[in-house]
Amino acid sequence: MENNQYLFPEKFRILSGSSLKLIAMVLMLIDHTASVLLRNFEPAITPLFSIGSHQITIYYLCRLIGRMAFPVFAFLICEGYTHTSNKVKYGLNLLMFAFISEIPWNLEHSGTWHFYAQNVFFTLFLGYAGICALEKYRNDYKKMAVCLLALLAVSFLIRADYGMSGFGFIIFLYITRNQKLVQAIVGSCFLSSRWKAGLAFIPINMYNGKRGFIKGKVFKYAFYIIYPAHMLILFILKKQIFGY
Repeated sequence: MENNQYLFPEKFRILSGSSLKLIAMVLMLIDHTASVLLRNFEPAITPLFSIGSHQITIYYLCRLIGRMAFPVFAFLICEGYTHTSNKVKYGLNLLMFAFISEIPWNLEHSGTWHFYAQNVFFTLFLGYAGICALEKYRNDYKKMAVCLLALLAVSFLIRADYGMSGFGFIIFLYITRNQKLVQAIVGSCFLSSRWKAGLAFIPINMYNGKRGFIKGKVFKYAFYIIYPAHMLILFILKKQIFGY
């Protein structure tokens, strides 16, 4: 079904898929840098001003901005399914980088080889698998329900980042891909971060449906590698600066 419902006029739909990837990466880097480093940096946690009972700090602003990253990545997974020429390879790439990213994720979050939750690539992979199940069993609701419930259970059991709500969010985005207003309103209430994550629907609705400047295997995999690489860098910086 053709998407003919937009929140913004065509002149504002200026972001390609590559632009959204770059935006999501920058948001993620801001969020993780704040979470790992700035939370222990005195100037970053010193209040700048107050709004009611809430004290606004640089750390708070960075985390607020960072909440927009996951919804954009989730949206890109839906677009990836729609546009990829090899759906199996796309899914395997997500799963491969989920395992590659696990040790850097553990080190960043616990400073050890082990952490109770799993990185967001597992969430993205499970969401992608859910989209595949939706399409494969679109005429067999029982098999579709079994697959989706099984994937939802896996996201819970392995404690994938963003949990069951993260998996459900990706499925929701795919189902409502042709209902942008519903997607933005309901999607803003879907995740635990609520309106903060909802801000992501601004760049999402500026998407023009074009692939953009990221072409070729080198640039494609560079964006995958940034995820585990930046977590290792943050872990090393934390050890050097704070000693733990």
